[in-house]
Amino acid sequence: MKIYTKTGDNGETSLYGGKRVPKHSHRIEAYGTVDELNAQLGVVRALQPPQEIDAVLNSIQNQLFVLGADLATPADAQTKNIQRINRNDIQSLEQSIDHFDGQLEPLQSFILPGGSQAGAQLHVARTVCRRAERRVNLLSQDEAIDSLPLIYLNRLADLLFVLARYTNKLEKKPEKIWKSK
Repeated sequence: MKIYTKTGDNGETSLYGGKRVPKHSHRIEAYGTVDELNAQLGVVRALQPPQEIDAVLNSIQNQLFVLGADLATPADAQTKNIQRINRNDIQSLEQSIDHFDGQLEPLQSFILPGGSQAGAQLHVARTVCRRAERRVNLLSQDEAIDSLPLIYLNRLADLLFVLARYTNKLEKKPEKIWKSK
């Protein structure tokens, strides 16, 4: 099988179920940004973060494929095989947030993104996740989609923030406090 099909040469692509849409559609922007987030998490993992964080990121990367397929599949598509994000996925994120945040000092002020290479890249991933959340929100204004993808991305951004802080703690990179003028 060839990697190129030439079917998208005119700026359109197919959704799961066969419908053709412009590559700039809100749906494509939404799952394309989820794909970008997944690639960003691959960068974090290439930096070899601590094993317990790498394991969480591996799980998230697999869930992001489910989320991408979920977003690529219109609600009215005739399919039985598509997985969708569910409440258990969100609960898993919440459990991870509670676990890692419980090992951190409570925040008293805003912090500047940075720290170790892995910590700084987790902050970048957090911002990409927030952009994906905005794209999914925009999609939900155009088309009927389930609310769970939006909730999932909201929790995921929170988890990525906590993981950035936790990574920096483990790598002994103190957080830099934002100071207003």
